[in-house]
Amino acid sequence: MSFVLIAEQILNGLQFGIMLFLMSAGLTLIFGVMGLINLAHGSLYMIGAFVAATVASATGSFILALAAALSAGALAGAIVEMTIIRKLYNRDHLDQVLATFALILIFSEGTRWVFGSFPLYLDAPLYLQGAIKLPGGIQYPLYRITLILFGLVIGVGLGLLITKTRLGVQIRAGENDREMVSALGVNISKLYTFVFALGAALAGLAGALVGAIQSVEVGMGEPVLILAFVVIVIGGIGSIKGALIGSILVGLTDTLGGIFLPKFFSLFMELATATNVGSSIASMSIYILMSIVLVWRPTGLFGQKV
Repeated sequence: MSFVLIAEQILNGLQFGIMLFLMSAGLTLIFGVMGLINLAHGSLYMIGAFVAATVASATGSFILALAAALSAGALAGAIVEMTIIRKLYNRDHLDQVLATFALILIFSEGTRWVFGSFPLYLDAPLYLQGAIKLPGGIQYPLYRITLILFGLVIGVGLGLLITKTRLGVQIRAGENDREMVSALGVNISKLYTFVFALGAALAGLAGALVGAIQSVEVGMGEPVLILAFVVIVIGGIGSIKGALIGSILVGLTDTLGGIFLPKFFSLFMELATATNVGSSIASMSIYILMSIVLVWRPTGLFGQKV
């Protein structure tokens, strides 16, 4: 197995992990700050992808498509928080699960009604098409490299927002004691709306960016949502650093496992059987990773100890 192949798969896993980070960063903020289980987060990812594909088709501008996806995600998130989610903060988690599951159905049928049932396609802009030559003779798509760098910049920006700004102090304080924050004069309702809209905007942006790699279709957000929940469990609820590290671990585990496990088992059994066994274990590998982390550190890698 060549060095180039291994390096390319590592980059694929890193790119997949960075896209998971954009999903899980918003989800971990919402879960950590509000204590809300939001199953509809994947629907916001889907909305961003559909809006981006539609705007890009109408205008021919990829930048406008990304801006539209970001805005649509934030707007949808703010509306949902103010009209539905706000009533769920003091309810138990079962009510939150049922309400946000209903939102999945509403968003899915609404998206199908507005955009149609057929998949849409979003092309990367011409200036990001083609491959770039990396050290070691590696040829890798320029668009995917751009996604990795863009996601890392967003991660640094979110980290600075949470740790270095007044708003970040309010968000972290609201996570620990919302009653005290309210007593100190912070409008907790506006703060929660902002956090929810920020998480929704990141989900919409992630959907738009991934839309240039895969087809945009109804229901595309739910598989990613499951992986995002795995990420925040591994990284620790409420931790942006944990979301980033957890996303990269899940992305690398999923990608490298799918490539190398079938090859490993082919040393001991027939190729067809080895492929089936290796693929099955690879699909479970991220959950095995999650179990190992939880046994070692029940709060996740960077979660707060209770």
